[in-house]
Amino acid sequence: MSSITKIISTYRPDLGPYEDLYKYYHTHPELSFQEKETAASIVAHLKKLNAYEIHAGIGGHGVAAVMHNGEGKKLLLRADIDGLPVEERTGLEYASTRKMVDGDGVEKSVMHACGHDMHITSLLAAAETLVKAKDEWTGTLILIFQPAEERAAGAMAMIKDGLYKKVPEPDLCIGAHVMPYRSGVIGTKHGLMASAADSFHLTITGRQAHASTPNKSIDPIVLASSTILRLQTIVSREVDPSDFAVVTVSAIHAGDAENIIPEKAEVKLNVRSAVPATRDRVLSSIRRIIEAEAVASNAPEMPVLKETTSFPFLFNDAVVTTALESSFSSHFAVSKTEYSADIMRLAGSEDFGILATSIGKPSCFFLYGGIEGEYWDRMEKEGRLDEVPGNHSPFFAPAIQPTLSRGVDGYVIGALTFLGKGE
Repeated sequence: MSSITKIISTYRPDLGPYEDLYKYYHTHPELSFQEKETAASIVAHLKKLNAYEIHAGIGGHGVAAVMHNGEGKKLLLRADIDGLPVEERTGLEYASTRKMVDGDGVEKSVMHACGHDMHITSLLAAAETLVKAKDEWTGTLILIFQPAEERAAGAMAMIKDGLYKKVPEPDLCIGAHVMPYRSGVIGTKHGLMASAADSFHLTITGRQAHASTPNKSIDPIVLASSTILRLQTIVSREVDPSDFAVVTVSAIHAGDAENIIPEKAEVKLNVRSAVPATRDRVLSSIRRIIEAEAVASNAPEMPVLKETTSFPFLFNDAVVTTALESSFSSHFAVSKTEYSADIMRLAGSEDFGILATSIGKPSCFFLYGGIEGEYWDRMEKEGRLDEVPGNHSPFFAPAIQPTLSRGVDGYVIGALTFLGKGE
């Protein structure tokens, strides 16, 4: 048994109360930059531990907590805290029924459809474990509960609001995410862990007319349609098949009446890429196609393409990841947990890396599964894993255990790998 495993088995608290806390967060999600109740609950829990210097209200509702425990490295552990505008359909007794008004003034159903409730709970339990095990490690532990990850804005908001003037700059950062893998599975990966993601709002302007006189119009719906179809050729005809990119048109709105050709069409796009040069090429092609289709349709003005969110690439540092591989493989071998040193990378994108890259420090992001074991095994046997609800699905809700245990252990192992006295 490794020293880290002994520490965890000795000091990890009873997770029963944390299972209840997870249910609370799941039932009470809040949209990005509106996480007031969530942040207040986090602060209240940390205060009970009587070991952390707490800073609240950073970059909105971000919370940072620092535990000084002698000489040594400074390590940052991060969890994100915001929910999504999704109506929950899990049927769980603790399902969310919350509604909130979003930034556009529209009331939306809200759900923790990406598992951030599990991230919060795991990091809080890890925080207690590391307080109880304080004689086993030395250094400075920094906990970050970050708002607005879903808007690709929370990490930068905290930094711009003086995060590293309030807490020490870490030597390295570690983050994590629950995924639609079998619950109990946990893994790391070298190199690219999450693709870049760029989102846009496209406004296409035409000329309004009566539906009976299309010759007097410049139809923005037709223009939007031709633009959308042509955008789909970027990946299929301009990106090397061995490379990776996705161009998705996720929303379109135009017109209100069946007998009016409208003046404008509003389109939303999302772009994913794994290589910086490919990202630049795809974004350039999008702009070229939008402008060319507007010219071809004799649009009265050029469409307006406005960036709404931008997630950077997330790369795992080789040195940090190698050290975590050693600790993870040793600890999880004891409990016969399925550990992967080359786990499938995050399907979505993340702004976690900004906490490290903004100060030129390394980071690593590990992943762990949340899908109930028997259900996963049945779907796998039937060849239906594509039907398993994933992040952002209204049906996504991690099995509480062993998911919570893996998240807690992952954070604690990350801390002890770099702050442990034996290292």
